[in-house]
Amino acid sequence: CPSGPALLFVKTSQGEEEGRRFYACSACRDRRDCNFFQWEDEKVSETRLAAREEYNRNHQPSFTHRQNVERYYNLRLLSINIQDCLLVVDTGSSLCNPHQFLSDISTAQLKSPSQLLHPLENKKTNAQYLFAERSCQFLLDLITDLGFRRVLSVGTPRLHEMIQSKASQEEDFRVRSLLLDIDFRYSQFYTEDEFCHYNMFNHYFFGGEAAHETCRKFLYQDNGESVIMVTDPPFGGLVEALASSFKKLMAMWKETEKEGHNNQEMPMFWIFPYFFESRILEFFPSFSMMDYQVDYDNHALYKHGKTGRRQSPVRIFTNLTPSKIVLPVEEGYRFCAVCQRYVSSGNQHCEICNSCTSKDGRQWKHCVLCNKCVKPSWFHCNNCNCCALQNHTCEKSDAGCFVCGKAGHKRSTCPSLSHT
Repeated sequence: CPSGPALLFVKTSQGEEEGRRFYACSACRDRRDCNFFQWEDEKVSETRLAAREEYNRNHQPSFTHRQNVERYYNLRLLSINIQDCLLVVDTGSSLCNPHQFLSDISTAQLKSPSQLLHPLENKKTNAQYLFAERSCQFLLDLITDLGFRRVLSVGTPRLHEMIQSKASQEEDFRVRSLLLDIDFRYSQFYTEDEFCHYNMFNHYFFGGEAAHETCRKFLYQDNGESVIMVTDPPFGGLVEALASSFKKLMAMWKETEKEGHNNQEMPMFWIFPYFFESRILEFFPSFSMMDYQVDYDNHALYKHGKTGRRQSPVRIFTNLTPSKIVLPVEEGYRFCAVCQRYVSSGNQHCEICNSCTSKDGRQWKHCVLCNKCVKPSWFHCNNCNCCALQNHTCEKSDAGCFVCGKAGHKRSTCPSLSHT
């Protein structure tokens, strides 16, 4: 489809041991955004294949990356308008008349495209939420303090933008960045060595082998030393698909000539909500979750400074040694000598669990019956034999697996399903 190779899914009904498998768009979770659908065992006619190819061609950008860069440099000296949908256009252009325009754009604004372009906020497709200045600056300071000099920015346009800006203004700033993002609008502001049109859900480089080689060369510099991958995927994305792509990027890094990479992972920051911790650790057992709360400019809820359940649930997952991730003391983070990592002020060490157990910034409490710490608003229910909200409905605990109907596991881990 226009987003590249499709992914293989399975459609199941309750009670069925095996569902029917089908292909669908990797990036769009709503058929209204991309209607690609094909059963795995379906035979597709030549006519339908031709129509699909024609559809894909018609849904590609009007200009190539190189053409966009050439237009950008030609227009920088002119009085220009910038459109909030796709193109940088010159004054008086008749392109995209229905869309909004911004006029009198300065050269400084052109260097901050993430603040200039209207964010794509379709939760089932793009979900383009951008780091707040506080979180972006913290990440860059942390990266430089740890000694990294190259950042593979996968879906983090604002971090890439900050690195590019500092590199152009400060002669002694040595950090460089390569942005991999599905938003092709950034091709208007960055050269082919600075941006690759990329789908992180299927590891697809829209620019083909040339873009793939650009990424490979970036990772190969200095024999793969001093590089870290920072990624901020859409929170509604499939963790399994994302993990598959990230492992392929890591494998690309492993191919460098540096000895010893065979037993190492490329350093990585995966920024995702804390309630996905078990899923991320399933694919990356070496990862740990940090307590730092990442906030966003254009998200109504994920803001720094809120308390209780309103705090941002977004965290940093990393394969670096936790003790090396120094969190700002002025924001209330402190170092736990037992856990050997920085934790939030409300995350108190539990002597029974022998760990700082809070996930959401509040102080959790230990339940002797569950033999673990739970949220402060939860209470032990004897009917469910576990902790839950006080006003929960016990009947829900009787619902078993959606596939086989048995209790004790969910559909995703049902032994009746054959995993591919």
